Amino acid sequence: MTVISNTTPLIGLSLLGRFDLLKSLFNEIVIPSAVYKELVVQGAGRVGANEIANGVNDGWVHVKDVPSTPILVTLKVDLDEGESEAIALALEQQADLLLMDERKGRAKAKAIGIEVTGTIGILLLAQEKGITIDLQTELEQLRNHGFRISAALIQQIIKPH
Repeated sequence: MTVISNTTPLIGLSLLGRFDLLKSLFNEIVIPSAVYKELVVQGAGRVGANEIANGVNDGWVHVKDVPSTPILVTLKVDLDEGESEAIALALEQQADLLLMDERKGRAKAKAIGIEVTGTIGILLLAQEKGITIDLQTELEQLRNHGFRISAALIQQIIKPH
């Protein structure tokens, strides 16, 4: 399974101390060089930087350069570099899944046929796979760190199905 990730899910899972879920669920992930640069180079010392660097060193996080293509240039008109490269890389690699939280980027990816999930989707998938997760606490922690998650959405997610 090929999984490409943008920056925000990596930061979100790192904030929660749940970065390991990515390895547990997907075995490996691929990030575009713009995401690596944003998180590890420019974000040195911030949440997510060490997790990504360690994942790369351990060999389960792979960094790929994204060639400049017409689709990449077009994506950069509306999206930041990391989002644009993540979508372009997902297309190029025919990824099974793109990890992205930003609404505009998700909409563009879905419009061109890419399967997308975000930080909340990863937590739900982990729970579905039998990994113990206190969803309410995790979602509230994300919200406290600036993730845009409404109280109504938290209630909708945690209510028994």
